[in-house]
Amino acid sequence: MFRKILIANRGEIAVRVAKTARRMGVATVAVYSDADKDAPHVKACDEAVHIGPPAPSESYLRAERIIEAAKRTGAEAIHPGYGFLSENAAFAEALEKAGIIFIGPTAKTIRAMGSKSAAKDLMEEAGVPTTPGYQGEDQSFETFKREAARIGYPVLLKATAGGGGKGMRMVARAEDLEEGVASAAREGKSAFGDPRLLIEKYLPRARHVEVQIFGDGKGEVVHFFERDCSVQRRHQKIIEEAPAPRLPADARARLLEAGVNAGRAVDYRGAGTVEFLYDGGENVYFMEMNTRLQVEHPVSEAITGVDLVEWQLRVASGEGLPLKQTEIRENGHAFEARLYAENPDQNFAPSIGDLSTLRLPADLARIDSGVAQGQTITPHYDPMIAKIITHGATREEALACLRTALGQTRVAGLETNARFLAALSADDDFAAGDVSTRYIDEHSDALFAKPDLGNRALAAALFWR
Repeated sequence: MFRKILIANRGEIAVRVAKTARRMGVATVAVYSDADKDAPHVKACDEAVHIGPPAPSESYLRAERIIEAAKRTGAEAIHPGYGFLSENAAFAEALEKAGIIFIGPTAKTIRAMGSKSAAKDLMEEAGVPTTPGYQGEDQSFETFKREAARIGYPVLLKATAGGGGKGMRMVARAEDLEEGVASAAREGKSAFGDPRLLIEKYLPRARHVEVQIFGDGKGEVVHFFERDCSVQRRHQKIIEEAPAPRLPADARARLLEAGVNAGRAVDYRGAGTVEFLYDGGENVYFMEMNTRLQVEHPVSEAITGVDLVEWQLRVASGEGLPLKQTEIRENGHAFEARLYAENPDQNFAPSIGDLSTLRLPADLARIDSGVAQGQTITPHYDPMIAKIITHGATREEALACLRTALGQTRVAGLETNARFLAALSADDDFAAGDVSTRYIDEHSDALFAKPDLGNRALAAALFWR
């Protein structure tokens, strides 16, 4: 096992990794920008190294500074968390050259899965079902026009190097295709430096389901069952649960098998997530593989009792997988709600300001947070305040606990999505598990309504202002 690791991240994921490392007797090194010198992740680690100004491009994305910090402090390995450099193949290669272990998959795997088009080609070769579409090199509009007609409208345009909902456009009619292609390509170029696109069949009532996998890098891959992440705003997840509700047994079996096969196709090492679309019937379609620990990994931990960060450290240090597939058991149901400093009434625009009050229900739920009362939420980073994770013997029990936890959350000083989460958790369709990736659009009247004192969850949510 490692003696010391550096955590190349900030916020809640850095705090969460440090917690497991401390339990395992592994020393930790934090890195921080000017804006984070007093942040909780700095205090959670044994050492801390300053790496630059607040802008990520001058700090958390500066690979050379992070590698130098690891060398200076004697860290044997680097945990990248999620975001920033976590899925950067060049960073993984640079660590290998420096003799520092990257706690994650190989650079080859990261590169292969980093291109949506290349990943789909690889999955098709491995027999993993993929969404009908086009991911060719010919990027002419005439080709897009022909392929979209072949696939059938509506279609979804995606930046091949994309993620986080950027460079993505739904096109419902042929006459809107040209504008959609120009817009998606422009955003892909701006966000990722790559304007190339792929086309997929748009499934209007699809669900976003994903499989948490873990591999030893030598062909052995296990899963930790599935998660449903269908409830999203701006193509980004806002609430997740495990296992997926209302998923037929045969579809679930195909989903889990496809997830494991995807990992085996690239000799996957470490924690990864294989994302699929489920059409509500018999079909699941590969979307992409995230070659890192996901934000929503706690719900998988809750239903299996496994610490995925501990597994990451053990496998990266040379140990085998701690459990066989038959030894990984599912227990109960879990939800995760992401509490953000953002304004749902302004298209979920980020809020900045001071957290004058922050009280989270740690006695009712697992709380993963990387901010503290009195801290300033800046425009430089993701505006997440906390993840609120609940577990119960049944879905109904876990959801009831989530509603209570949201009702006992207190935040003041800036706008948050707390009322929105409360409304969502109280919605009848959500309670029934009747969700899709269009859930928020289809339920906007209820979710964006002003508080009604007669509504149990919304009344309890009058706490943040």
